[in-house]
Amino acid sequence: MRSPALKQASNLVARDFIVSVLEASATRRDAKGYLQKYAPQSGEDGSKKRKVSKSQEGPDQTYSSVRVINQAPKFIQGTEFKAETAIPEGEPINLAIVKIRLPQDVDDEMLNAIAKTLTQLRKLGLVSLIVLDGGQISSRKLLREQSWRVQQAIETFGEPGSILLDQCIAEAESQTAQTKGFMPSGVYIQHPHLLLRALRDNAIVVVPPVTMAHNMKSINVVDADETIIALTKFFCGLQFNASESPVGAPDSSLSPGAKVASVEKVIILDPAGGTPLSDAHDDSCHRYINLDQEFEGIMYGLTHPTGSEARRGKYSESVRQLHARNLDLSKKVLAMLPSTSSAIISTPSAAANKPIRQFTSVTTRNRQNPLIHNLLTDKPVFSSSLPLDRVRSGKKGDMTSGETHVATLVKRGMPLTVYPDPTISAWVPPRPGGPRLRLTDTCIDMPRLVNLINDSFNRELDVEHYLERVNENLAGIIIAGEYEGGAILTWEKPFGLDEETAYKTARLVPYLDKFAVLKSRQGSGGVADVVFNAMVRGCFPEGVCWRSRQDNPVNKWYFERSLGTWKLKDTNWTMFWTTPHLPLSDPKLLDYENVCRYIEPSWADTKPPD
Repeated sequence: MRSPALKQASNLVARDFIVSVLEASATRRDAKGYLQKYAPQSGEDGSKKRKVSKSQEGPDQTYSSVRVINQAPKFIQGTEFKAETAIPEGEPINLAIVKIRLPQDVDDEMLNAIAKTLTQLRKLGLVSLIVLDGGQISSRKLLREQSWRVQQAIETFGEPGSILLDQCIAEAESQTAQTKGFMPSGVYIQHPHLLLRALRDNAIVVVPPVTMAHNMKSINVVDADETIIALTKFFCGLQFNASESPVGAPDSSLSPGAKVASVEKVIILDPAGGTPLSDAHDDSCHRYINLDQEFEGIMYGLTHPTGSEARRGKYSESVRQLHARNLDLSKKVLAMLPSTSSAIISTPSAAANKPIRQFTSVTTRNRQNPLIHNLLTDKPVFSSSLPLDRVRSGKKGDMTSGETHVATLVKRGMPLTVYPDPTISAWVPPRPGGPRLRLTDTCIDMPRLVNLINDSFNRELDVEHYLERVNENLAGIIIAGEYEGGAILTWEKPFGLDEETAYKTARLVPYLDKFAVLKSRQGSGGVADVVFNAMVRGCFPEGVCWRSRQDNPVNKWYFERSLGTWKLKDTNWTMFWTTPHLPLSDPKLLDYENVCRYIEPSWADTKPPD
């Protein structure tokens, strides 16, 4: 056991290391958010910040991961919002529960690389607890051997090393608080003081999912997912004994039912990889899943594959069940955790950060370790709203299996409301004079919508003028969460055409009139991505256009997500569109340009329009 002085010295070194890494690479928002949550606080006043020059940078993946964070465009309009959050005293340790499926198929080189990644996560403030899943051939012998391999791999990276705990899981008796009620599980945590002592020593803990039978005569292998659920319940203070009273930890100052650790991440390393996209023609996976919005649809797609026979046969039934199981585990665990917690579903090779080819498309940032990148930014390596072409590897148009975006970030997320609902009927222009949605309808909270727009653009909307302009040609509205983000979309007729002619000649233009995110949610949380995805995938899959000032800092974010851009001559506007396969000679582009050139702004001030 290290002395308090040595522990304090270690904390000083760790904090100095973290600050130097973040100063060299991360955005101010990323650095602040990360340091508030993960940086050690002991001896804070004594730590000295220093910058890392290129000559000081080594080959450590931690540095290469954070160097590119600042290159990713953020949806931030105007001055960046700065949140002030105090770090509570006595905060529980930050923990990642890691599931490794089929560790017996991971060779020693890759296992050592995974151990290095987990050690780096610990160095950055996130300690791991590893649960092994041997699959269908799982046995006590196999789990013991693989647990020893994992422990030895971690030990090679020095203190505080790893601890193997094979006696902290116990089978629950039937009809107890563990097997019924909230998040039932067939197992529970016994000898919790051993587990807590190891974690407080900053050791990476390996827990094989084995239990002693009730008759004490045999050791049984139990389900790894149930073990993870039981561990999460314990750390959240939700483990109850037979009398349904909270279970406290011996030799602990924590009261029964108190949260004993902050589970920040659930990491699932499975050779099957991230959750696949049901409509992709290759092995692409979801980069981000907003559970509140997408869980049911994705699960239905995994259990009821549609499309051509070739697409349905892309994944076997057993592989689809694995993906569904991993997503279901993520949902169950995240239901017990704060909304800031997340799950990452990836492959062992991605966690090991095996070298792959450079990207040669628009997005040319280096491939990053998804675990380290997510810890530092709370985001996926590639934004979920980027078109697939922007994350392709190799030659343009080529997507190499296993080398695209093999990690899926999962969060509870936020609800998404779309009027009218495109899953019921597609968005089409209403007949002239026919019924249509209006911003003044009771389903829309107009005061909150106006507040969202004013806050996002940092200027006041002329509400009366705006309603006169859009209320009769509204296509729909997208609302994220509690009016934390949103988009207003319209059907615009080219200048000089009346509504009847534009409708009959199919020249009404789908137009993004307002795209807004509260300043407190800009650059983080994925709000902009959720709204943008809903727009281009659900509402206007055939394309939409919009305009933005040429000096708007959001334009780089728009550029990466659009399929075409055009600077409008003699104006300060840049036009964007997402319409696929649209040649510059297409007359539709002239209608797009006409609309973007002549739309009248509706601001109460005299500043240049956004």
